[in-house]
Amino acid sequence: MHHHEDPERLASFADVLAGELPGTWGSTHHSATDQDALAELADRVWDLDLVAESLAAHPLRQAAVLSRPDGAQLVILDRHDERDGFLIAAVAPRGLPDEAYRGVPEPNGIAVTDDPFLVAEQVAGDLLARYDTALARVRYNALGDIVPSQPDRVVLTWQPDGSLAAAPVGDTAANVLAANGFVKEEQTGVYRLSGDDTYKQVRAVRESGRQLRAHGIGTALQHPSGRIAPTATAPAAPPAPTASRASAARTR
Repeated sequence: MHHHEDPERLASFADVLAGELPGTWGSTHHSATDQDALAELADRVWDLDLVAESLAAHPLRQAAVLSRPDGAQLVILDRHDERDGFLIAAVAPRGLPDEAYRGVPEPNGIAVTDDPFLVAEQVAGDLLARYDTALARVRYNALGDIVPSQPDRVVLTWQPDGSLAAAPVGDTAANVLAANGFVKEEQTGVYRLSGDDTYKQVRAVRESGRQLRAHGIGTALQHPSGRIAPTATAPAAPPAPTASRASAARTR
């Protein structure tokens, strides 16, 4: 076995690196037996340069994934050249529409040595900064027609299916929405309230508004016309469905 195919070497490097990066990161190793996981990783590597070229020539036999609580992920791959070290690349988030990636440059990966302490500085100062910027842009793009909220106001946006969606700012607003039946989408941070039962929807919106006001946070309804009502009391009948936007090819 070549040193670059040693699973213990890769896993140990990933464990140490996870502890040295800013924030909280966990480490998971995928061996050659995890073919489904490796295939998905290869498809989600957010790179059109060095790492993509390596994957085209050397199919994955193993990989380590570093994960942050907010959903960010980095993948560590073996480096197939005469140098010791690894390749590290960003991993694209799951579940976002192709159009969310339009116009967002890939946070291409980097080649690193096998010293996790030096690599942590390199990743934090280069790759991670570019990755966080790209993540923020695609998540914002994925909001689509959802109007972003402000720290002192939560905007509820009608959706074509009669549901309501909000992108709250801060834990207080997010916790109030979650407590009243809004379900969070992990990849975008959007909270959605189903319109299947309009009576429950009305009650949830009223109670959310009351609790938010107690924290000094206002609420508003965003209608398809773009008009924002100053206070969300009881939602009216949901708007008629509109044609969905054409999806664009995802460049990644």
